Parts: sequence; structure tokens; C-alpha cells
Amino acid sequence: MPRLTPIPPAELTPEQRPLYEDMKQGIETNFKGFTAIRDDGALIGPWTAWLTEPRFGKASWDLVRALADKPSLPRNVREIAILVTGAHFKSAYELYAHVLVGEMRGLSDEKIATIVAGERPVDLTREEAIAYDFASALVNGGTLPELTYRTALQAFSPHGAAELSYLVGLYALVSITLNTFDIPVPEV
Repeated sequence: MPRLTPIPPAELTPEQRPLYEDMKQGIETNFKGFTAIRDDGALIGPWTAWLTEPRFGKASWDLVRALADKPSLPRNVREIAILVTGAHFKSAYELYAHVLVGEMRGLSDEKIATIVAGERPVDLTREEAIAYDFASALVNGGTLPELTYRTALQAFSPHGAAELSYLVGLYALVSITLNTFDIPVPEV
């Protein structure tokens, strides 16, 4: 039995409705390449959980929007960090979605498969390697090593390094949310 059921639009509460509308528009604009909306209009993936608890869901969604709106990091760098985070948490839906997005961003199947297997690919670009090491260090716990931090500052600027940190934190939240509610990969 599912822990959470996607909520069809007709069953939304007045508190859920504005969050649903905002998330649906954001998904249609920014999250392409994977299934996040069912044919009946219900949102799936982390959006199911966020709609179920709109007080927490709105705060989570606001962070998603802040990180999706005009990111400074290159898209392939972002996807490396997201995949490292999803792989660490073994988050099925997260990996399903970002394997597809990673392919759209030009990451090779071999590079993606290696990251999903929890390994560091040998053919990362310099920026991808920095993102991999940064994300890997953070999800494995403890303070980010000074050299990793300085390398990220040099490669991405202080703003870009902060964005990378918040991105890893966001996708840790997303992965943990998906794992808490055992949200499945959609049937295709």
C-alpha cells in the first residue's frame, strides 16, 4: 500500500490549490524530460509529498524555484552534483528523473552509470570533477575540505560555490523526502 497517493486536482484543498498551480507551472517550465504530472493532472515525485503537507511543501518549493531561476552553474555541473546526491541516498525517483535530465544535458551514459553506481567517473571535465568532489564530500558528512572549498570558489565564484552547496542540500532534502514516502518511479 502506498504511503502517499498523488492528489488529483479535483481533490485539492483550498490550502493546496495555490501551491499546486505554482508547482505545476514550474514543472512545465523547468522540469522537462521525465514524468512529473500524471494524465489526470496529479503531481508525482516529491511534489506529492509537498502537496500533502503544504506548509513544508511551499518552503521546499520556494527553494527549488530559487535554485532553478537563472542558475549560475553550468547545467552539466548541476546534474553531476544532483546525481551524486541522489546516488548517495539511493533515491529511485530522483535517479530516474536526473538520469534522463543528465542525458539531455549531454552527460554520457557511461558517466551517468558510474555516478549512479557510487563511483567517480574518470572522464569528468575539470568543472564536473569539482562538482563531484564537492557533492560527494558533503553527502558523506562533515565539514567540506578546505581545498575542495577553495577549488570551487576559484572555479565557480563565491556565489557559484554557495549555489552548489544549496543545490546539494536541496537534493538531499528531495531524496530523503522521496525515500521517506517510498515514492515510486512512474510506469512508462
